[in-house]
Amino acid sequence: MESPRRIDVHFHTIPGFYREAVYAAGSGPAIGRYPDWTPELALELMDASGIDMAITSLAQPGVQFAPTDGARVLARRCNEDAAGLIQRWPRRFSAFTTVPLHAIDDAVTEIQYGFDVLDFVGVCLFASYGEKFLGDPHFDPLLALLDERAAVVFVHPAYHPSSRTLDLPWPGFMMEYLFDTTRAAANLLLSGALDRFPRIKFILAHAGGVLPYFSWRLSVAPMIDPRLPQWPRERIFAGLRRFWYDNALSPGPQTMGALASVAAADRIVFGSDWPFANARVVAEAIKDQTAPDFLSPARRLAIDRDNALALFPRFGAP
Repeated sequence: MESPRRIDVHFHTIPGFYREAVYAAGSGPAIGRYPDWTPELALELMDASGIDMAITSLAQPGVQFAPTDGARVLARRCNEDAAGLIQRWPRRFSAFTTVPLHAIDDAVTEIQYGFDVLDFVGVCLFASYGEKFLGDPHFDPLLALLDERAAVVFVHPAYHPSSRTLDLPWPGFMMEYLFDTTRAAANLLLSGALDRFPRIKFILAHAGGVLPYFSWRLSVAPMIDPRLPQWPRERIFAGLRRFWYDNALSPGPQTMGALASVAAADRIVFGSDWPFANARVVAEAIKDQTAPDFLSPARRLAIDRDNALALFPRFGAP
């Protein structure tokens, strides 16, 4: 069978020095401990999963756990490490820039370095930083730079402080990550950030969290509360169609059915979420995505590769 040559926009790296820095700071991922990560394991997973190109982004919790100077240094080291992967395997890896966001000036410097020196294809931002979500005016200088460059911005959920205090035994990745992305997307839309920075191409992880499911409720919210922007429902739905969505941990008909009613068909792309989604989960996801009674071959090809080429045309070169 011919390889689908998937372009994976949601593929994490966990450099050893980064893992140790996170543990030393008393932090870590929502699953507790990091899974094993090496380039060889990554390539093995990619080959087994029909992934031609993986665009890497740094694992949770990013670099914000470190103080300002430490975050700046760690972000640069992580970006250089990602550049080393690309240098060794230029046909298999690309990267989103890791951004230190304690200080906007540091973020701007690192974004410029990622684009102009390392030739990365975009930027990874978390949905929230501390208490603030993307779309807050605090981030406007950063978004203005990204808008000037017509940048691709991969939006990955964070573990918001409010989620940490819930009296629930269930790990944050199950639900709280989805809510973090949903809140950021709604804030980007309703704050007018999508209109202020129209050239940014935002990719929302995990099918936009619960955004597809509650989109109807969102569309009528202005009718209920006059404090909200008094927009017609179609304007809100049109705003949701401006986002791009990956299908990481969301490939089955239960989620994709809702997403198909909200997203533009040419703005859904493939994501594996490896290694947090382990090889068994990735295989299960691809099994569901490729079920013969689910998506048409043309729709699968669009999600696997063709839609991503609209964002990253360089990957279509022979």
